[in-house]
Amino acid sequence: MALRRAMNKDQTLKYVVSAWAEHNGLVLGQLKVADKSNEITAVPQLLRVLELSGCIVTVDAMGCQKKIAKEIVEADADYVLALKGNQETVHEEVKSFLDQTLAEQQGPRLPGAKLSLAAATLAAWETVEKDHGRLETRRYYQSAQLAWFADLQKWEGLRSVGMVEAVREIGGQQTVERRYFLSSLPLDVQLFARAVRGHWGVENKLHWVLDVCFREDQSRARAGYAAENLATLRRLALNLLRREKTKKRGIKGKQLNAGWNHAYLLQLLGV
Repeated sequence: MALRRAMNKDQTLKYVVSAWAEHNGLVLGQLKVADKSNEITAVPQLLRVLELSGCIVTVDAMGCQKKIAKEIVEADADYVLALKGNQETVHEEVKSFLDQTLAEQQGPRLPGAKLSLAAATLAAWETVEKDHGRLETRRYYQSAQLAWFADLQKWEGLRSVGMVEAVREIGGQQTVERRYFLSSLPLDVQLFARAVRGHWGVENKLHWVLDVCFREDQSRARAGYAAENLATLRRLALNLLRREKTKKRGIKGKQLNAGWNHAYLLQLLGV
């Protein structure tokens, strides 16, 4: 996550990588990306300080790297890695395979087209959500047939590939988006679906809250380690607010209560 205003005109933009526990709604750790570096180098460092055994680690497309997959498997965890253009060849291979397989399962095969290896085993799951005038249908597909994948041995622990097709209807307009993934999960499409859906919690429950409730993007603290230290304090405060369950209010409301009520503030701090 970029700390957009925490820079002078001669400085580079500062970035902080956070580890988010979707099930618990807590920030487990963070690491500032080194200057003249990027998130790809920071993610493995952050993973090494976490206890990940038995967890499913989801990473966006920038973190879809062989080294990161290896780190996760060696920590006795599973991964679901988003695929985009930064892994151009792999993305195209997976996209072609899953798109063709899905087309074969949904309709008659075109004359002369070869049958995909997973045509009979592509698992599927569908969810439908309706909220604020928007209807969203998500279809999840997963295959554990990987004999076609040339780089199979290069991706530690790789056991399946998956795709999510999101169909959104708003005001009579429909959009369709497909996203593709590499995963160490076995063939269990509902588990894959929960992992993919849960990944977006980091955007809605962490990044959005930090920007809107804590105004992190507006912070101009930038001397020394100020930006990194304040980012740590914001995440600690967010964890305390999420852990407190007596107030049936959102994060912003709890912040206001803590400012108005000294006893509630002490309760948040566990004093």
